[in-house]
Amino acid sequence: MPFNFLLVWLVQLLSVGILGGGIYILYEWYERELVGTSYLVAGIVMVLWSFGGRFISLPLLRRPGSDEPEFMRSQTVQRLSRPDGSVLQVEFFGPEDGQPIIFSHGWGPNSTVWYYVKRQLSDRFRVIVWDLPGLGKSTRPQNKDYSLEKYARDLEAVVSIAGDKPVILLGHSMGGMINLTFCRLFPEHLGRRVAGLILVDTTYTNPLKTCIFSGVVRKLQKPLLEPLLYLTIVLSPILWLMTWLSYLNGSLYITVELSGFTGRETRGQLNFAGLLSALGSPGVLARGTLAMFKFDEIETLANIHIPALVVCGASDIATKPVASDRMKAELPHSQRVTINPGGHMALMEQNQQFSEAVSDFCAECTVNH
Repeated sequence: MPFNFLLVWLVQLLSVGILGGGIYILYEWYERELVGTSYLVAGIVMVLWSFGGRFISLPLLRRPGSDEPEFMRSQTVQRLSRPDGSVLQVEFFGPEDGQPIIFSHGWGPNSTVWYYVKRQLSDRFRVIVWDLPGLGKSTRPQNKDYSLEKYARDLEAVVSIAGDKPVILLGHSMGGMINLTFCRLFPEHLGRRVAGLILVDTTYTNPLKTCIFSGVVRKLQKPLLEPLLYLTIVLSPILWLMTWLSYLNGSLYITVELSGFTGRETRGQLNFAGLLSALGSPGVLARGTLAMFKFDEIETLANIHIPALVVCGASDIATKPVASDRMKAELPHSQRVTINPGGHMALMEQNQQFSEAVSDFCAECTVNH
């Protein structure tokens, strides 16, 4: 989400500072400007930490889990070519005759973030996941259109290949914003092609208005955040290297932990979330983040006359529970599930609880449709 960029920039600068400082100390020691074994040791430690600190910090931070996430891809794949030149990677899990659920991930990771729902729901549901253009195995739009409307039209293309049964749309974070935009652009599909809607840790408006410290962050949007995002686009290759450096030294885990988890995640979950963050191109992420500033679907909510489930982590700071409260109040046929304890990445940290909430709602939609 947008406010994460401030944290990421700080961590990247810290990473460069540690590596640069280590190299400088070693150089000055070599030139005998700094005398003593302690300087040599300090320089070596700083350089080694820059490229392998995560192997020390990760075991210290979190416990290992019994089922750690991994990059699970399907053998059943469709590639959809879009008018803007992008190609969508759509993957299918589970029985062909099962109730189809289309999972739209948030901005930053890719569809492999759905590791747990693939394992826990594909025994009885047709789980359909897709990579948003520019992320994962979906290619970037040639016209550089990263708007929510473009992604909502892409989602309609995914719906068109989901089979004969009405689908349930599930979106996490920006994926939920895409779902709401879809409902505005394609109201004729609601109740016919779409049987239900699940909005997970998401918002109905510019996410800066519903994140932690929203008052301060909103004031920083024009003078700081937007220039920083445009600079990110220009310096994308350099910043990508800085991001990987922060992943290798373990400092990227700080931003992932603060923005997504509550401290109960496993070692593998924290590492997987950090790795997914590092895989996304900073330039692509910046363009999509700028598009989110224009998002506002508050008027759309009252026109969504299909069953809706609003899911929110009780401690989510990227999209505070107040956003879910508002959506629950405005949606005509909605119910609310709060995952406690849980943050923005409760779908991973509390995966069993999340899958159960999704399964119960989808089964209810199937019976009532």
